[in-house]
Amino acid sequence: MAIPQSFIQELLARADVVEIVGRYVQLKKGGANFMGLCPFHGEKSPSFSVSPSKQFYHCFGCGKNGNAISFLMEHAGMNFVEAVKDLAQQYGMQVPEEDLSPQDRERAARQREKQATLTDVLEKAGEAYRKQLRASPRAIDYLKGRGLSGEIARQFGLGYAPEGWRSLASVFPSYDDPLLAESGLVIVNADDQGADEKRYDRFRDRVMFPIRNVKGECIGFGGRVLGDGTPKYLNSPETPVFSKGRELYGLFEARHALREAGYVLVTEGYMDVVALAQLGFPNAVATLGTACTTDHVQKLFRFTDSVVFSFDGDAAGRRAARKALDGALPYATDVRSVKFLFLPPEHDPDSYIREFGADAFARYVSEATPLSRFLVEVAREGCDLDSAEGRAHLAANAKPLWSAMPDGALKRQLLGDLADLVQLGAHELTELWGQGAPSRTPRAGTARHDSESPPRRPGEAQRPRPYQSAAPRPRLGRTLPASRAGRALQIVLTDPQAWDHLSNDDHHLLSELPAPYGPLFAWIESQSHDHGPQPWAALREALRGHEHEAFAVAEVAKVPPEIESDMAELKGILDTERKRRRDEEMSRLAAAAPSDPEAYARLRDLLNAEKEPPPS
Repeated sequence: MAIPQSFIQELLARADVVEIVGRYVQLKKGGANFMGLCPFHGEKSPSFSVSPSKQFYHCFGCGKNGNAISFLMEHAGMNFVEAVKDLAQQYGMQVPEEDLSPQDRERAARQREKQATLTDVLEKAGEAYRKQLRASPRAIDYLKGRGLSGEIARQFGLGYAPEGWRSLASVFPSYDDPLLAESGLVIVNADDQGADEKRYDRFRDRVMFPIRNVKGECIGFGGRVLGDGTPKYLNSPETPVFSKGRELYGLFEARHALREAGYVLVTEGYMDVVALAQLGFPNAVATLGTACTTDHVQKLFRFTDSVVFSFDGDAAGRRAARKALDGALPYATDVRSVKFLFLPPEHDPDSYIREFGADAFARYVSEATPLSRFLVEVAREGCDLDSAEGRAHLAANAKPLWSAMPDGALKRQLLGDLADLVQLGAHELTELWGQGAPSRTPRAGTARHDSESPPRRPGEAQRPRPYQSAAPRPRLGRTLPASRAGRALQIVLTDPQAWDHLSNDDHHLLSELPAPYGPLFAWIESQSHDHGPQPWAALREALRGHEHEAFAVAEVAKVPPEIESDMAELKGILDTERKRRRDEEMSRLAAAAPSDPEAYARLRDLLNAEKEPPPS
């Protein structure tokens, strides 16, 4: 069975090597990485490092390294196909086969072409809606009344769908084009006899919010009615490029702010996201008229380790929070934070900030209810804990919630809290649930608990805990290659977000470098455009067969796992390269200036530019 490289690449981009390895090895956070005892050779102190940014593991002791697939092959004894199938099943993906019939291959190619064409159609409609917004004082007044600036409207690509039934007929050459219906822009109804079709625009007299995927492509729309019509909000239907259960509004726009803020705020509507960005909280996203799903949560944890769900404080808000809890529980690991924010019934995030200020809202967010507390609240709802029946009811409510969590310290602490409420021992409660008793001794190949450390003598200093390194963090400069281009390549390949942080000028500068660097940076640009940010594990698979594959792999192998990527270092490399090029140009111009007026003028401009203060 041959599995397409594109599928393996997508699988590795979706899988989390920390989660996969953590099921077999007890890991603890150590700097940017996670450390544990190597499962491939016996050791007493942890030398096994797992990098969430590179999606790679490496053992300093035995040298074993690889990605999530290779870990399953090495540790679980699977062959490659078995490991891919096992990993794909864990993440709800269907493994395709390359040995398809010519008809199936042609059908798949047509599907890919259709998806690209649909995004083109949606982009064209979005451009038309933006033009209509500029020509609609009524829509502009509505946005201004909501406190939105023109800059925010441009950032989110807001538009306006006019009142006419067939406004898009003036945008597309053929209003009968099936792609207009398939993209969800046009509704097609047949009359009672089925003889004639009636076509009309889905979105009419609505402020339009384009929905973008993580690559920035328009995949659908949300429309907010301006008058008293219903529904108040209208979304695109499910299409080959748009699934409400997997996409989040505003994630593309918020992706950089999430890293700066340290958390994502999940709200209930488009206007919440845009208004929050206007008011200084650009790290907000929204579900698309559906409950928060596990796919939503998994996607969010690709960008941040902390998620705060924001809901109204009424009964509907509590129901929505309950569904979000179900989606979050499978990903509630010890190193992630999930909280639930319940606003007063009379407020949404926009109105709360306008009344109390941004600082008050930030404090409110910081005091949101942790997942552990909310889980207990949900489990004990309607239970009379003063009676045996009520406590039994709580135990029944808590079982599916607790069971959905991954194993770890958080899950075990919750077991103790729930057992106390039920008035049973933790051992008895897990036996009641049919889970078996929680292990009280570490598995082979895992670190012992702190309580198992040898006792200290009086006056003896505390020994470092098993996963605390007493050694200072290595300095970046000690292990870097001499070539600045090589170090830049290492950073961009191992930091999934690095390329997005660079400007177009930076991209051009790097892509114009001589081989092998330039072609590799150009390849990274195409990968970023097609697939968005990807960890090194996924890029490694995509590199197979590339002209400079061996060089790129060798460059990444030079970087010890504990060395973190540094955007300041990358910016410094680019600044140094620009200065070198400028100095070379000035040397050439100085030699030619006495006899060449154009060279003299160019040299003068460069000298004057050096004297100007940098922009503030």
